[in-house]
Amino acid sequence: MPPNSPSQSKTSKTNAQVDAIQLLESDHREVEKMFESFESARTGPAKRKIAEQVCHALTVHAQIEEEIFYPACRKAGVDEELMNEATVEHQAAKQLIAQILEGSPADDLYEAKVTVLSEQIEHHVEEEESDDGMFGQVRKKKVDLDALGAAMMARKTELKAEIAAGDKVRAPKAAK
Repeated sequence: MPPNSPSQSKTSKTNAQVDAIQLLESDHREVEKMFESFESARTGPAKRKIAEQVCHALTVHAQIEEEIFYPACRKAGVDEELMNEATVEHQAAKQLIAQILEGSPADDLYEAKVTVLSEQIEHHVEEEESDDGMFGQVRKKKVDLDALGAAMMARKTELKAEIAAGDKVRAPKAAK
């Protein structure tokens, strides 16, 4: 049936389409699995590789949130204190990401830093995904989550391409 056929469901999505919240939740699940892999890794090189993957994923995730999702949430009227707290949580995560990327598994506090980052991210995710959290609030607003998701996916693709091209991954700049 043609793409714009009246009988095609308005809410059907292709595999490439994902709303903003689904995209972010998918990222959350991916990073949770990476942290679990880090915990079970036994060698320094394996831990380093997984830690870098975690840092890259979180850097891309934070950047699309800060550039696209958070401004849309603020514009839609999501609780300002909740948004401010999320911003501060990102700043703390960025500091740990930078330390992890600069360090190595041979460093005394390396594993502790990854563990603390995991705990911080777990807390952040719980707050975002709760019914009265950021995602719950934005779902109740008149936000085009499909269009927002498309913009976020496009930016995510760009950022991942930069990483694949060998561009040095840095923690996103902390907001002041």
